[in-house]
Amino acid sequence: MSNEENTPSVSKNPENYDVFDKQALAKYTTDTGKILLRKYTGLTPMQQRKVSKLIKKARHLQLLH
Repeated sequence: MSNEENTPSVSKNPENYDVFDKQALAKYTTDTGKILLRKYTGLTPMQQRKVSKLIKKARHLQLLH
């Protein structure tokens, strides 16, 4: 197996994010861990809901702090 298969690909489309994409989800949180508002992220309502759910799942799995 190569390293490319083990590392998750970071897509620019938030609908393709995964719970394990820490760097991608970190763009949508503040330094204290709060989820940024839609007016700051520029996401559509559906994308914002998906990103919020992914961040909450990652917190539950203790991947994000």
